[in-house]
Amino acid sequence: MRDIQVDRSHMAPSILPADVPALSDDECLACLARAVETPDSARLDEVAALIGRLAVAIE
Repeated sequence: MRDIQVDRSHMAPSILPADVPALSDDECLACLARAVETPDSARLDEVAALIGRLAVAIE
């Protein structure tokens, strides 16, 4: 069987949200808890990004 070469120069983009800083899972969960503590529709984008960040870690 021959070796197959893979061109990794065209790798897919990261599925991590770009606007979430590099946080540990615990830090991310703490930020999410603070963000949903008091309902504020202005923070929906932040909440969605944090949930997306955690969902990627779970997969």
